[in-house]
Amino acid sequence: MSASSNPFSMASYRSENLAGSATVPGDKSISHRSLILGALAVGETVITGLLEGQDVLDTANAMRSFGADVVRDADEAWHVHGFGVGGFAEPERVVGCGNSGTGVRLLMGAMATSPITATFTGDASLNKRPMKRVTDPLALFGAQSYGRYGGRLPMTIVGAVNPIPINYIVPVPSAQVKSALLFAGLNAPGQTVIVEKVDTRDHTERMLKGFGADISSIKTGEGQVITLRGYPELKPRSIAVPCDPSSAAFPICAAILTEGSDIVVPNVCLNPSRTGLFETLREMEANLEYQDVREEGGEPVANLRAVFSPNLKGVEVPPERAASMIDEYPVLSVVAAFATGQTSMRGVKELRVKESDRIDAMATGLRANGIEVEEGEDWWIVHGRGHGNVPGGNRCATRLDHRIAMSFLVLGLAANKPVSINDASPIATSFPTFEALMTGIGANIRHLSE
Repeated sequence: MSASSNPFSMASYRSENLAGSATVPGDKSISHRSLILGALAVGETVITGLLEGQDVLDTANAMRSFGADVVRDADEAWHVHGFGVGGFAEPERVVGCGNSGTGVRLLMGAMATSPITATFTGDASLNKRPMKRVTDPLALFGAQSYGRYGGRLPMTIVGAVNPIPINYIVPVPSAQVKSALLFAGLNAPGQTVIVEKVDTRDHTERMLKGFGADISSIKTGEGQVITLRGYPELKPRSIAVPCDPSSAAFPICAAILTEGSDIVVPNVCLNPSRTGLFETLREMEANLEYQDVREEGGEPVANLRAVFSPNLKGVEVPPERAASMIDEYPVLSVVAAFATGQTSMRGVKELRVKESDRIDAMATGLRANGIEVEEGEDWWIVHGRGHGNVPGGNRCATRLDHRIAMSFLVLGLAANKPVSINDASPIATSFPTFEALMTGIGANIRHLSE
């Protein structure tokens, strides 16, 4: 069920003794990239553990519209028969990307250096999000874009007939922008050079190398300099997608906040560019343990054990950590509500332009449930009340944002009174098994009849 499906309300109630193993879905970032890179390789790529949320399913459908053969077998493995770099077919219809900013931006980049035209659209939330951060640098390759005022969807991309490589400094930390430009650089001659002043998640670089691209990444005084040579012949491979740390955040935080809880979340991706939340939780004195740390498919993974932590402390989250946990700030703000003292989060302007304005959405909902919050354009501060002192009792608007919806449901599990949300349907975009998983470990979450 996607964010455009019929809305339905849910509520969460004070819970105790969450227990067991909580296997979360495959990593969303790696799932998107697996489908796109499988299509850009020549031959069959086999993907296991793919996140089957609506966002990723929309990317699978998009790759079919560009000419790839994408099928799921009876054993839940996905097979992508690729068309090779530069082999995009022109879609016959508008390419629908649902709620996924990652999907649409990566797809724009991947096709922008092929001589085809494609029109992209999304749901009401995605169509409000800015795309110029991607389309402006894609224009340097020779692509043209035509969209709504402010660079918003629906948008038509006219791919470059004779693309040229670029040398580009990414102005704001964004793995989506970096990845889109690297995908575009695959079908441009010579070397495309992307410079990041602030490191972001590096799944694209790791995966491009695994598929056989000529890519290097060097730390310099200017930042992280990524150099990609165009026109590689990408080789198909088998990919086992690790579990998504952004999804793991919800059962982990729920266990930390609910009395008597002790859970294990297995096979979580611990790419260093994704572990900011876990580092922050440990600094807050949460009982969070890494078990059986190992490497799978080029990514570090571990089993994470989370235990009820009644003595959480407020912290100052370093701004330079933002890129490694940008999707986890909503649920971190919930944890902060139960800590003693204030938790400050700065350098997080990107939260204003995600699926919703996540700072405003979370601040509004937390205030409605008895938590003092201060906010600015690129910062916010949650004044924690300590374990057992969060009132709860009110309804929160999810604003078509899956992470806002799940964060407020976590809030209700430890608040004194239930917390309800107006629309839980967006959860399916990234975590379709959320309700079953959470109730399976003992969380009291229920549908509401309107």
